[in-house]
Amino acid sequence: MERRFTHAATGAHGAGAASHGPIAHDVDWAGERRSALGVAFLLFTALFAADSGFDTLDPTRGAAWTGLAGLVFVILHPSRVSVRPGLLSTRGLLMTDTVRTDRLVSVRWSDGVAQRLVLRDADGSQIEIDPTVLVRNPAMWHLLDADALASIRRGTLLSGVTALQELAERIERETARTVFKVSGLE
Repeated sequence: MERRFTHAATGAHGAGAASHGPIAHDVDWAGERRSALGVAFLLFTALFAADSGFDTLDPTRGAAWTGLAGLVFVILHPSRVSVRPGLLSTRGLLMTDTVRTDRLVSVRWSDGVAQRLVLRDADGSQIEIDPTVLVRNPAMWHLLDADALASIRRGTLLSGVTALQELAERIERETARTVFKVSGLE
């Protein structure tokens, strides 16, 4: 029996589905970007102040601290994830990647310290995203879930149903925890 990832109604997307329909964005992205900027600024300020206090600040060291703070910002800057019917996109500082979610061929968890969900489509495009983005954004998960089910029906999603089920269970647990917290039962 095919397990549904959510209880939402789904429908097949037409040929132009990837360009029409609602768009869901990560609601916490702006805050994460501000945090990355804040950390970089605090690092710059601390290094600049320490060098000034020890009277060792010169143009070379000032440029080095500016470069280091800029590098920290680039490393910490979150990708902006958005989902619309048929497409999942991530936009970083320099690049935008897109995968056709209605033509997925595989979904898997990546190996490594930070857990990432890797999605690949029939065109060979691939995206890695932080699964917590989907956990904290139900509208994004709903659109991805509908497209994943469409991929299963079409027979393109051959690897990754288990990864999607694990993610769906995690989202259901977090949703239940939030409901209990809001209602005062936790």
